[in-house]
Amino acid sequence: MAEKKVNTEKKIVATADTYGILRRPIISEKAAKLSENNGVAFEVAADATKEDVARGVQAIYNVKPTKVNIVVTKGKVKTFRGRSTGTQRTVKKAYVSLPVDAKLDLSANI
Repeated sequence: MAEKKVNTEKKIVATADTYGILRRPIISEKAAKLSENNGVAFEVAADATKEDVARGVQAIYNVKPTKVNIVVTKGKVKTFRGRSTGTQRTVKKAYVSLPVDAKLDLSANI
């Protein structure tokens, strides 16, 4: 009797928490260069890990990322007209590498 192969891979479902991890896609020159090599940049939650980001991309876009890099950009101190000072916000970014055959349409899902 022939054996059946059972697909044990679970489908990851997008929840409200998943959308809280991936805040927004980043649109910049660096992100455009990254997209030429099947990469995407996202602003993510401050407490997000690489595993959280990978699960979020897989749940929302149905693409399993090959690699995730995370960068924290500290907020700069700015002076306004020489008098008062303030700080810009600290941003956590995730640079996600995708498989060669994957295409991501950022305008459709978020």
